[in-house]
Amino acid sequence: MKRSMLPLNALRAFDAAARHLSFKMAAEDLSVTPAAISQQIRSLEEFLGVELFRRTNRSLVLTEAAQLALAPLKDGFEKMEEAVDILTASHSANVVKVSVSPSFASKWLVPRLASYYERRPDAIVKVNATMALTDFKAEDIDLGIRYGRGTYDGLHVEPLMRETVFPVCSPALLEGDDPLRTPEDLLEKTLIHDDSFSEDDSAPSWPMWLKAAGVLVPEGLPALHFNTHALAVEAAVAGRGVALARSSIAEEDLKAGRLVQPFGEAIPVDFAHYIVCPEDKLKAERIQDFIDWLKDEAGAY
Repeated sequence: MKRSMLPLNALRAFDAAARHLSFKMAAEDLSVTPAAISQQIRSLEEFLGVELFRRTNRSLVLTEAAQLALAPLKDGFEKMEEAVDILTASHSANVVKVSVSPSFASKWLVPRLASYYERRPDAIVKVNATMALTDFKAEDIDLGIRYGRGTYDGLHVEPLMRETVFPVCSPALLEGDDPLRTPEDLLEKTLIHDDSFSEDDSAPSWPMWLKAAGVLVPEGLPALHFNTHALAVEAAVAGRGVALARSSIAEEDLKAGRLVQPFGEAIPVDFAHYIVCPEDKLKAERIQDFIDWLKDEAGAY
């Protein structure tokens, strides 16, 4: 049969009805009415001269011919979707959509994007700042940068940078009548907590750092809590206390003198930043180029 003669709308209706064994659910999938699905199925059966469904006791049952046809039809629609994705990607060859945590976006990624635009002046970078893990099948995202242990099943995963964790504070806290000199002095200061990984007991925390520094922690220490790491660091910049900072997030503020590292103790952690994306995204030059740029920028870590 010639391609020009294929009843594509009716075939789509058959594919949806066969997957759900329900005209109503097929209609919801295709944003039409159940009556429209029924009409499409009838027209397809007349066109082919083949019965596709048997209606018994308010249920649908695929005929033998329909069962045999369903798999190649599904493959055909998937191939068409793949072709459309390729055409769309070629039309948007300069667009990169990246998902990243708000803290890493504001403190690491955004300050460095100027160098990417020097490399790709025609680039369009779309940053989705969120703590939620990306569902690449449901969301229009090319790649993600995630801070964790690197266990992201079903995705291409490669390390971007490892980190250390250490206390940071405003330079003003090293001065005055009650200066911060030793880890024990932290017990007299407000500790600023990052709660963004509060559900993970292995995530870097003040109790972990203080224990490693040999400091016994009494109950009831003054504290500030934030749900993003960047806000915790900003509170330290504002002189509100001492934050336990990750090296990548605190780097720019340390360089600018807005923060200081009062002690030499820095704890390497099991967590790291990882680049994650579906394997097929790596076929796109724009994605691979952006990943190469990320790794160049992170090369010092």
